[in-house]
Amino acid sequence: MHIDILTLFPPMFQGVFSQGIFKRAIDQKLVSVSLHNIRDYTHDKHHTVDDYPYGGGAGMVLKPEPIFEAVESINRESATPVILLTPQGRLFCQQIAQELSGYSQLILICGHYEGVDERVSEHLATDEISIGDYVLSGGELAAMVVVDAVVRLLPGVLGSAASPLDDSHVTGLLEYPQYTRPTIYREWPVPEVLLSGNHAQIANWRREQAIQRTLKRRPELLDKAELSSEEKSLVDKLR
Repeated sequence: MHIDILTLFPPMFQGVFSQGIFKRAIDQKLVSVSLHNIRDYTHDKHHTVDDYPYGGGAGMVLKPEPIFEAVESINRESATPVILLTPQGRLFCQQIAQELSGYSQLILICGHYEGVDERVSEHLATDEISIGDYVLSGGELAAMVVVDAVVRLLPGVLGSAASPLDDSHVTGLLEYPQYTRPTIYREWPVPEVLLSGNHAQIANWRREQAIQRTLKRRPELLDKAELSSEEKSLVDKLR
């Protein structure tokens, strides 16, 4: 996958892309990233990227010209998503991350200031994404979240292909509790079932724990989760 990011602050991404799983993915050529400074596509000596909003109001609005020219300078196929990061977009979730991981290229536009000229949304962006019901000072952090969630789903990025399969939200439930050595720490033991070696019992325990944890922490997720009749009875009993 190749990811193009349009931003006013390219240095913000240096730390993220030079560490951990993402760095390994880049080193293994599983993903590549190009950062495009929106200011490079202005044509005045001050490199102006924003202006006052028509109709009045507080703050400044990102101008359409440099954003359009930046996107149009990118070598891309017609099916490549052009995503505007904005609080007004569809709420990002694991399913959207999986959807985006199927593309060979993504273009992300980081908004800033009071917003982005509406013509970018209407005539350039093919999608708008929000990472939550709150407002950030810019779209850079949102872009990092989206990129991280998507890239970890690409084949070969994680050490095991099975690693993301039981992640929270993948199955519609929160993930079950995880334990590692030591077996007993400060008098707190690892559940006996996990030491039994009985994989069927372990799978049943993990599924039940995932249901219990989801009911306690995010009960609204159970309305959409695929549950067997026995699991639905368990939920009713726990409630």
